[in-house]
Amino acid sequence: MNLEIQQFENVRYVTNFPEEYSGKEKYPVILFLHGAGSRGNDIKKILNNPYFKIIREHERFPFISVAPQCSENTWFDMFETLKRFVLNIAGEEYADENKIYLMGVSMGGYATWQLAMSMPEYFAAIVPICGGGMYWNAERLINVPIWAFHGQKDVTVHLEESKKMVDAVNRYGGNAMLTIYSEAGHDAWSDTYRNMEVFEWMLSQTNTNDIQIQNIYDDSTVYG
Repeated sequence: MNLEIQQFENVRYVTNFPEEYSGKEKYPVILFLHGAGSRGNDIKKILNNPYFKIIREHERFPFISVAPQCSENTWFDMFETLKRFVLNIAGEEYADENKIYLMGVSMGGYATWQLAMSMPEYFAAIVPICGGGMYWNAERLINVPIWAFHGQKDVTVHLEESKKMVDAVNRYGGNAMLTIYSEAGHDAWSDTYRNMEVFEWMLSQTNTNDIQIQNIYDDSTVYG
């Protein structure tokens, strides 16, 4: 694996390039948002994150993975910076703008849901793991393919959090799936990272950037 430590504004991030990367082609990109355990200013926490450890097990992993580090208490404390980071990555020469994917776990799972609702036109698909979000706003995700994961025995982030989001997206006519690990607690990520079918599914999704963003909450007399 070819890992590089880079910086955007005040955000340090790790970029992993495929073995065959030459800089002459565009690649699918996974933007990975870590959980609370990797917060801070020690970039080694990102380098040693289970995501990078486990994807090493896959042969010829076809994605460029980009993992920023949250230096604040939560991703929401730096959310505007995170949105600009997405724009920066989407503009990189190596990025296939039609194949930018979003994956996040726990605290990063919440940020995955929210970031996708904030700028759905940038993502070909999202994979939120043991997260949750503002399900009342899920209509903005009806054109974004979603595969969520959660542990049945999770007492840190309850399974209901993922269920509410997935159910809301589908109720509005979207395309969201939820896989529940019956014996897993909060760690719903290890099995997900090891499952190459997840990444093959992601790769099969293409963003045509013709999304009509939905927003029914624009009547202040009804919604405040």
